[in-house]
Amino acid sequence: MQKNETVQIHIFLFQLRTYLENIMENNKTQAFLFYDKLNITPHQIHKSKKEHNLAIFELSKGIANLLQENDYYISQQIHDILDKMCNRFRK
Repeated sequence: MQKNETVQIHIFLFQLRTYLENIMENNKTQAFLFYDKLNITPHQIHKSKKEHNLAIFELSKGIANLLQENDYYISQQIHDILDKMCNRFRK
């Protein structure tokens, strides 16, 4: 995948996060704590592809956490796989 495609996915997931936070009842969540600590936004195109990949997986994990917190069924296996991917990109 090219860097510009990675950034586009990052933008999409960021927009999805914003949408879900707006419609969920429990929007005071810690689901995106690790993503926010990265301090990487989709618009920071000067960041490396690896940094955007990490941000994508952290956002995905946060979205899964947010859905779980709001009683949507999300498999623990999905969360675990996303967590492993995050760890892989942190190295």
